[in-house]
Amino acid sequence: MSAVIPPENAPRANEIAAVDLGSNSFHMLVARADGANLQIMDRLREPVRLAAGLDADKRLEPDAALRALECLQRFGQRLRGIPPHRVRAVGTNTMRRLRRSSDFHAAAEAALGHPIEVIAGMEEARLVYGGVTHGMGLQQPRRLVIDIGGGSTELIIGRGTQPRIMESVSLGCVVHTQRFFEDGEISPSRFKRARLAARVELEFLERRYRKAGWDRAIGSSGTIRGIWRVMMARGWSDQHITRSGLEKVVDLVTSCRRIEDIDFEGLREDRRPVFAGGLAVLAGIFDSLDLKVLETSDRALREGLLFDLLGRLSNHDVRDDAVASMAQRYAIDARHAADIARTAERILDQVAKPWNLDPQGARQFLRWAAQLHEVGLVITHNGYHKHSGYILRHSDLQGFSQTDQKLLAALVRLHRGRFALEMLDDLPTIWVEPIKRMAMILRLSYLLHRARTPDLKPPIRIGVSRRGYELTFTQKTWLARHPLTQADLEREAEYLAAAGLKLKL
Repeated sequence: MSAVIPPENAPRANEIAAVDLGSNSFHMLVARADGANLQIMDRLREPVRLAAGLDADKRLEPDAALRALECLQRFGQRLRGIPPHRVRAVGTNTMRRLRRSSDFHAAAEAALGHPIEVIAGMEEARLVYGGVTHGMGLQQPRRLVIDIGGGSTELIIGRGTQPRIMESVSLGCVVHTQRFFEDGEISPSRFKRARLAARVELEFLERRYRKAGWDRAIGSSGTIRGIWRVMMARGWSDQHITRSGLEKVVDLVTSCRRIEDIDFEGLREDRRPVFAGGLAVLAGIFDSLDLKVLETSDRALREGLLFDLLGRLSNHDVRDDAVASMAQRYAIDARHAADIARTAERILDQVAKPWNLDPQGARQFLRWAAQLHEVGLVITHNGYHKHSGYILRHSDLQGFSQTDQKLLAALVRLHRGRFALEMLDDLPTIWVEPIKRMAMILRLSYLLHRARTPDLKPPIRIGVSRRGYELTFTQKTWLARHPLTQADLEREAEYLAAAGLKLKL
């Protein structure tokens, strides 16, 4: 299935959409963008319970895969006509854990009609915080946000709109239910063990979070809102989740003998199978952080995705901020990086069309790679490009999906030395050729600026072929006046030839 791209003045060209492939439910939100404001047009939610479909080897069982793909086909129908660059789809905890995920991932993208990014726990936490706190103003600026998903729980402390402390913990309503109530039986002693196990998982952050403090605590997930609705229906709370109300819900659940006995007013039917596990997780969080009151929010990851996408569309991409912050932290030579980026963009302008590269996307990644290609110098100069690639692959870079980081790390790793084709093995198939060609652009730009002459503008013209490129200097004496560059280019031709690529001078 492929998305149909309408002209920019088409009625749906101002719509944007976010798809959240959660471990318990899949969500889709479609909104109309009006400047910095969003008008929600459509919400879709289906209880796929992807985490429940993982077997002991972390492979997805056929029934769960079928549920997911059928859901994504329905979502895909709603997305038809929205331009691809205005849609973001992300997978969270279960997609991260899935072994041999490439087949399912490809099928899921085909069903949805759009790429699906798998995001790390820290990025999930950042997006949740952004979705919950957007538009809250400046009152009570220190905020604790808690999101209990199917496979993980995100806890974030921020000030205003900026998250400061973020953690993603392997606690979720689906996995905790499977661990302690898999046979469907409930008892006070079982629930006590589940509650204590949740607190044990949170022990590492307890002291740090309590010390940081917060003015208001907000819970954002379906699990938390389900617990709140049960409390409201029973008259145990008015607006917020209180500790006394939570303990009453615990007593209510432990009075049931089995999962199927959970049939409370205010609780959706699809929430009942995972309610006990989610309640134990929330009770463990209350114990760990000594919470007294928890507000609830109907916003979550999907709203954060929309606001983040809106920023990208308005030329404020949080990934630019993350790259700039890392460059500053590692004391990167900013002028040298800018020179390499400028030349890389000049080369891209000449080769993008014949090499079938997306000019905007390639420009972004080349610029980021130029800014960060030397972060490995903090370890050693020898083989620093290998260290640079490792650092970028395993750092927390706000705004970057796991795929984004793989692409950026591979590009930086390939910017010098032997053209290590094995670095492409871990990339999605559709990215192998683009990254290979972008690496050739970055390598050439790096070599032309190896002498670190400030503001150098090499007089080059590029002709391309399927396997490589032909480099011509428009000033005939330029290469003779730069013998180090000439030697480097001759060596580069050898490196590329060994990788089945071609550079002709």
